[in-house]
Amino acid sequence: MLFPFKHRHTMSTVWCLSLALLLVLSATRIAHGGNILVWYTEGSHWINLKPVLDTLIDRGHHVTVLVPSTSMFMNRSEPSRFHYEPFDVSISLEVIEASNEEFLQFSMYEIDHMNYIEMYIKFIDLAMIELRNNLKYLDGVVKSGTIMKRLKEAKYDLLLADPLYPGSELLADLLNLPLVFSLRFSPALNWERHCGQIPAPPSFVPGAMSKLTDTMDFSERLWNFLFYAVQDIVMQFTYWKEVDNYYSEFKGEPTSSCELMSKADIWLMRTYWDFDFPHPYLPNIKFVGGIHCRPAKPLPKDMEEFAQRSGDAGIVVFSLGSFINNITTEKANMVASALAQIPQKVLWRYSGKVPDTLGANTRIYQWIPQNDLLAHPKTRAFITHGGTNGIYEAIYHGVPMVGIPMFADQPDNLVHMMAKGAAVMVNLNFINAEGLRDAINTVINDKSYKENAMRLSKIHHDRPMSPRDEAVFWIEFTMRNKGAKHLRVQAHELTWYQYHSLDVLAFLLTVALLLPIFTVW
Repeated sequence: MLFPFKHRHTMSTVWCLSLALLLVLSATRIAHGGNILVWYTEGSHWINLKPVLDTLIDRGHHVTVLVPSTSMFMNRSEPSRFHYEPFDVSISLEVIEASNEEFLQFSMYEIDHMNYIEMYIKFIDLAMIELRNNLKYLDGVVKSGTIMKRLKEAKYDLLLADPLYPGSELLADLLNLPLVFSLRFSPALNWERHCGQIPAPPSFVPGAMSKLTDTMDFSERLWNFLFYAVQDIVMQFTYWKEVDNYYSEFKGEPTSSCELMSKADIWLMRTYWDFDFPHPYLPNIKFVGGIHCRPAKPLPKDMEEFAQRSGDAGIVVFSLGSFINNITTEKANMVASALAQIPQKVLWRYSGKVPDTLGANTRIYQWIPQNDLLAHPKTRAFITHGGTNGIYEAIYHGVPMVGIPMFADQPDNLVHMMAKGAAVMVNLNFINAEGLRDAINTVINDKSYKENAMRLSKIHHDRPMSPRDEAVFWIEFTMRNKGAKHLRVQAHELTWYQYHSLDVLAFLLTVALLLPIFTVW
């Protein structure tokens, strides 16, 4: 008080020093930020990955995404905070869309009318077409001298990849980069078991896509055992054979793609115990299910007004995911008829012809803010195809589900939700309007579905850090430590007979057989 001018000068100096220190610390973090390369992907996998990339950029890292010239979802011209590294592919968008349409037609309308042998033959044929198309994408990266030169000169610290599209493990090997996988699943956990060495006893760990739970009777355990065996054989003589041949031809020496995958430092599994059944895992396996989930934003004005007019009945949110924009006219009329018979207002994401049976309580949108709608206090149920992204948004906000699975892992996902009491499932090919109406009414009027959905939501949120923060932590951890080889189990170095101790058993059996002979002597 005696020295007002000096005091003011001192406070100003302290403030300036504090600001300068903050700027220096921020600049230091950015200067020491990682240089991350991201493998290309598609569809919901790309939608799932983008929030993680934004968080990495928020933390001062430089992110570069490989993006092909032909893509259904990756658009290098859209505004983004990360850098795109474009590469050319020798396949047109029309070919990719036609292949995708054929697969959807098979999965949605044909598969239910086939026996297992017919189904497997058709599925393998379609899968091999897709795999060969995917390897043409890989050509655009590893066989392009220009792209490989740029990637080597960029001095990346880490490769982040969803292994849905083959080649990331080959590129990580060529560039000598630590590799972090972000993976939902592989059929019958084939990659996880053989390349990641994750234990998966068939007695209580259901194979991915088996549509089984962890509680199995003898016949189900038998089916699960055979499911693992058949999938392993199919994968060995289709996927692994094709990719191994590609890698071996490219490197000029015998190369196992599974062995390259096994070098991944961290596996970020996009699931968690709110969704999955308890099972064994390893130190480098981290569960980050729901990494794309976030708190709600306000709805567009017209949607909010429509929701508010629903009164106590509330609203139902209906979406069949990023790939399914419409269904046949017959099925659309059946669905619309069912929706017209419930008291709730319905917001339906659909881009097909407006059904003749559309009720006054239903509005159709080309696009809906699904996450924000699921968070709305008037939302009573979610009609979903069963994709992992949508299910996790429903879990995040505690919304019970009516599942209409279409393809891939969706039936299996919904079996998980049914086992946990948060969903019912119907078959699009066999359900009628009354059956769908009753399914919706069941999850809304039977309070156990809402209670179970809220229980799963509580489990999801009750964790040390958010799944996105955990994913970012392990990516940064891998960069800081130049990999995570100290988390790699010795099982990777064992032969199959050593892993199962068959050599030890053979030795003990031999001793047991010879011991009586030596005893007699």
